[in-house]
Amino acid sequence: MADYFTHFSCLLDVGTPDKAARALALFQELRAADQDADDPEVAGLTLVRQDAPEGSILWIHDDEHGDVEAVIRFVLRLAEDLDLSGLWGFQYALTCSRPRLDAFGGGAHVIDLGARKSIGWTSSQEWLAAALNGEDVDA
Repeated sequence: MADYFTHFSCLLDVGTPDKAARALALFQELRAADQDADDPEVAGLTLVRQDAPEGSILWIHDDEHGDVEAVIRFVLRLAEDLDLSGLWGFQYALTCSRPRLDAFGGGAHVIDLGARKSIGWTSSQEWLAAALNGEDVDA
């Protein structure tokens, strides 16, 4: 039997140490609430301060089985709660514990923090399928 994994590791600079502390507190609050939730909000990701207690950079990474949608939801929540702006994005990898067809790939998402929405994404699997079907794809 094969195990399938989604992995990601990215940084988010929230601007100030105070905002980083607020983000960590929100994450812990949501993680505690997830214990009793049918649809957990931050399952599949871990959040730690990257650059010591006085820093503003957060490291978001998977906790064994990552959830790309959870990252997007959480970052959009932070954008709202902390009034973040600018563009931010991350990549993810799809892997498998055994060789399987269509089990490997990945993608990327771009979020406009100020507009509080995802503005673009790509999937290597979909890109490859389109290219092999002769569709016009950007390199």
